[in-house]
Amino acid sequence: MNNLVQVQNVSKSFGEVNAVKGVSLEIDQGKFFSLLGPSGCGKTTLLRLIAGFEIPNSGKILIDNKSMDGVEPNLRPTNMVFQNYAIFPHLNVEQNVSYGLRKKNLSKAEKDEMISQVLELVGLTGLNQRSANALSGGQKQRVALARALILKPKVLLLDEPLSALDKKLREQMQLELRHLQRAVGITFILVTHDQEEALTMSDKVAVMFDGEVEQVDSPRKLYERPASQRVASFIGDMNFINEKALETKDGLKVKSKILGDIFIPKNQVSGKLSNNKIIIGIRPEMISIITKNSDSKGLISGKITDISYFGVTTYYKIECGSNAKALSVSAQNSFGQMDYKIGETVKLKMDVNSLVGFLD
Repeated sequence: MNNLVQVQNVSKSFGEVNAVKGVSLEIDQGKFFSLLGPSGCGKTTLLRLIAGFEIPNSGKILIDNKSMDGVEPNLRPTNMVFQNYAIFPHLNVEQNVSYGLRKKNLSKAEKDEMISQVLELVGLTGLNQRSANALSGGQKQRVALARALILKPKVLLLDEPLSALDKKLREQMQLELRHLQRAVGITFILVTHDQEEALTMSDKVAVMFDGEVEQVDSPRKLYERPASQRVASFIGDMNFINEKALETKDGLKVKSKILGDIFIPKNQVSGKLSNNKIIIGIRPEMISIITKNSDSKGLISGKITDISYFGVTTYYKIECGSNAKALSVSAQNSFGQMDYKIGETVKLKMDVNSLVGFLD
């Protein structure tokens, strides 16, 4: 696989603020890559460095094996869709989309064909003459995408392009963006703070904190095997349980007051054991409430202290063990599901293979 974009030990500071600290990344051609992290982690600065709107203090950025040192943004094989779309309000859809073609030596027929193709691609066929002021948020987003795609960049950079949309439209546009990326085969680099958005759309995700990349992996690997407690906390919900562990050749043995006697293989553990301390992580959906008539052998007992209904899913807070540790347990709502009450004692079963261990 060809590394289309290479970020090599890049750093960027603004005065005394180190926004990006020695970041290295390789982004494959034709893939959907996301930079994910909380506000202020450096993800937008890194995107702007790739675009050429910021100059690194140190390190190199290569696109298609060519150094971008000294290359102006308009001369790079990239185009950018901004958070606010930057649609020209005085121009109609066609004029906005074709704006970048003004200096191209193309005939009117060639331009019309390109405009027609890209509008069809983003689902705006027939809206050529519509005023920018008459467009909905989703349509403005599509115009911004069309304007960027019509120039056929090697890399399309997306700076939180869905953040202004309502939840339903945002979810729809996530699927459309992913479909669009696969259709055109262009490398997309997305900046987002929305974990679900990154997991839904990406081939690979780089999770950033404090100007550094903590983990780069596929969405499934990030969710199921986070490299640190910080990554696990940021992506989805996870229960964390402090325990003592005994190291063996193949993994760690833990005698837990909450989870019982368990074994965690080495490939499910991050870090090195210190003072026999381990933090065990388990996702709420990997714990099940067992019906009363089931065999209770090997099950965990706990009392429901809180119930939160979210339509498709219900979340339970269940106090388990002698220290009354509250576990978060989620259940898909389905036909025939038991109706549990706060204060009720229940039995829990967990998927041991989904446990992860974090060491100092």
